[in-house]
Amino acid sequence: MNILGIGIIFARGIGIDSFENALKRGWQSPSEAVAPHLKDKKLPAFTVNLETLADRSLLKKTRRSDKFSKMAVLAASGALQNSRIENINKKNIGVILATAFGAHVTTFDFLDNILDYGEAAVSPTIFSNSVHNAAASYITSVLDIHGPALTVTNFYFCFQHALQLAQAWLNEGRHDYVLVGAAEQYGDVMRYVYDQKLAPSHDGKIRPFNFRPACQVPGEGAVFFLMSRENSGNAYCKVENIRFGNDNIHTPSVDLNIIDTDGMLADESAYRDSVSSDIPTAAYSPLFGSMMIGSAFNCAAGALMLKNQACYANPVQDNPHGINILKAAQHSNIELIRCVRYNCHREKAVFHLKKIDPKPLHY
Repeated sequence: MNILGIGIIFARGIGIDSFENALKRGWQSPSEAVAPHLKDKKLPAFTVNLETLADRSLLKKTRRSDKFSKMAVLAASGALQNSRIENINKKNIGVILATAFGAHVTTFDFLDNILDYGEAAVSPTIFSNSVHNAAASYITSVLDIHGPALTVTNFYFCFQHALQLAQAWLNEGRHDYVLVGAAEQYGDVMRYVYDQKLAPSHDGKIRPFNFRPACQVPGEGAVFFLMSRENSGNAYCKVENIRFGNDNIHTPSVDLNIIDTDGMLADESAYRDSVSSDIPTAAYSPLFGSMMIGSAFNCAAGALMLKNQACYANPVQDNPHGINILKAAQHSNIELIRCVRYNCHREKAVFHLKKIDPKPLHY
C-alpha cells in the first residue's frame, strides 16, 4: 500500500514540513513539565502546545474534546490536505487510530471527578471523551468522513497492527483509501509510572545507542497517513512486509535500519543485536520523545527520506557500542528501509518502506 499523504503534530510543530525541518536541524532541548510526584519539580518533556497554532479553525470544531482527540484530528486533517487529492473527504475512506494508552489523562480526570463530586455529579463530557474510540469519532465527524472508524490498542505494537489492518482493508477492496495513524498524550500519572519503572534523562536527551541503561524523555503527538493501493503520482513510498515475531527468513537486503530505541524499555540491547555493521542505522526518538507510538513517527521519517532521496543524521550520536550510524545528512540512493520495534519480551515487529518508481511517461 502507498502513502499518499502525511499529517503530523509533535513538540516542534505541526505539518510534515515542520517534521522535515526537525530532521534537518537535529536535536533541540525539550520544554519542561511540572512533575507533581517530585513536589512540582520541572522535568524535560516533549509536549505539544496547541495555543501556538496559527490556524485554529479545526480546534473550534473540537472545542468540547480533550487534547488527545484534538491532536488526532489535526494530524488526520493534515494527512488529507498533504495528499492534494481533490474532495478527498468525499471518497470511500476508512479510519484507523492506533494508541497504547488512549485518552488516559481524561480517564484519570473522570476518576478524580468521581472522588471529588460523586457519581451523580461527574461531567458526562469528560466521560465521553475518555472512551478509547472518541478520538476516531471526532476525526470522522470533523472531517466529514463516512466510512468505518476503529481504534487499535496495543502497548508496543499498536501502530504495526493498525498498518496490518489497513492493508487488509485495502487488499479486500473495502475502501479506496484508509486514514491510519497513531496518537499519544503526556500526563502526570504516566510520567510518574515512567520515572518509577524507567530511567529518566535529566538533560532532555534520549540516547538511542546506549541500549542499556536506556533513558527516556516523555513525549506526545499524533501522526496520520493516507494509504491507498493506487499511486496518485505524488506518493511518498510503499509500506510492505508487516511482520511480527523473530523469524528472519526471507528478510530482504535494506539500505537503512530505523530502530525504535526511545527509553521505553529498561534494556534495549535487542536492538543492538538486530543491526548490521554494513547497513547504517538511524533512531529519531530524540526529536519527538519516548512514546509507544514512536514507530509512526519513524515511519514518517522513512517516508520523507525515500521521497526526497536524502538521509537525515541521527539527532543524538552518542555511540558507545560503535554502531554504524548516520552521522551527517546526505543525498543518497535509498530503495528500502526497515523499521524495527521490540517489546519487553524481545519480540519484534518489522515493516519495510520501499521507494516508488516514477510512473513511465507516455508519448
